[in-house]
Amino acid sequence: MKIEVRVPAVGESIKEAMLVEWYKKNGELVKKDEPLFVMETDKVTLEVIAEADGVLETVVKEGETVLIGDLVATIDSDAAPAEAAAPAEPSPPPQAPVPEKPQPAAPKPQAPPVQPAADLSPAVRRLATEKNVNVSLISGTGPSGRITKGDVLAYLERGPGIPAVQAEVQLQKAAGLEETERKPMSPIRKRIAERLLESKHNTAMLTTFNEIDMGRVMNMRSEFKDAFKERHEVGLGFMSFFVKASVQALKEFPAINAFIEGSEIVYHNYFHVSMAVGSPRGLVVPVIRFADQLSFAGVEQSIVDFVTKIKQNRLELSDMEGGTFSITNGGVFGSLLSTPILNTPQSAILGLHKIEKRPVVINDEIVIRPMMYVALSYDHRIVDGSEAVTFLKRIKECIENPERILMEV
Repeated sequence: MKIEVRVPAVGESIKEAMLVEWYKKNGELVKKDEPLFVMETDKVTLEVIAEADGVLETVVKEGETVLIGDLVATIDSDAAPAEAAAPAEPSPPPQAPVPEKPQPAAPKPQAPPVQPAADLSPAVRRLATEKNVNVSLISGTGPSGRITKGDVLAYLERGPGIPAVQAEVQLQKAAGLEETERKPMSPIRKRIAERLLESKHNTAMLTTFNEIDMGRVMNMRSEFKDAFKERHEVGLGFMSFFVKASVQALKEFPAINAFIEGSEIVYHNYFHVSMAVGSPRGLVVPVIRFADQLSFAGVEQSIVDFVTKIKQNRLELSDMEGGTFSITNGGVFGSLLSTPILNTPQSAILGLHKIEKRPVVINDEIVIRPMMYVALSYDHRIVDGSEAVTFLKRIKECIENPERILMEV
């Protein structure tokens, strides 16, 4: 019996996908629940598994675009394993190579005769004679097109009969500097490009910056990370501090947790925090739902679960819908400062950066502290500058005094 393998539905808004890679080749034996191929839509990347044991017969090649419900392969569940991997016929013994007749060597080209021009300087004429150079093949760069000694030397370096521009092109090709490669944009990359342009064109985006002393959070994390790990079976990172600090600030500034719809402002009375996560196929933004109701361990576990799903190509469309505020951490890649772009229709996004020891003034003394630049990009149509600045200062206060997060003051 042949079982059809079709492109599964992943959401009402998704009509097509790209078959990125087959994990099994045509004619290979597959087992039930074994990944068959990975498909990519404009929002998610998913693996499709086998529904039964059998021999795979592919219909669609890698890189092709398919519609939801299209047939991409069949699985012959009646085929024996031996059919999937039939023994190869023995190859005939290798034959001794027949020696080839030596080819006569090509005659070496004779150097062109020397044709010194009457208007050459003595130094140029002498160099051309010594090197047996036909000066009529050289383009002069001196006054009135006169051939200089440098022109002759350049001609000798690049080889006879090759113009200067052509010689430069040949050198670049030899070094691989002009090699190009064209690849079609993946559905996710296309969607990212569309959303970024949409954000730039349809919002009045502005960014405000601040810096945070990470010393107390780092000390707290070092002191309790082992006990935290033992009790909750998940590591204690910095992201949970920023999520909880953001929720506390969002409660005070509801416009930053809202968005514009037509001529109305829609305020959310819940806090779904989107986390920008880089993946091999592009940026994805899963959502930590009801972040205000989660503990530090709950936030960290949500992040771990999302990262695992991304690595296994199991992230679903529902995992990325409904966010009200975003956080992106460029610090994990070494970014010192950046301007994050809004994740529309949300009205704000918080950008985190790498922690770097810098000299700062505390109590009129210069000390070295672990500092982090933070950025808040916001839609100025709905969020005033004073609100954005005060919101970011509130996050700074919570991180520099982490006990305030726990006490919610």
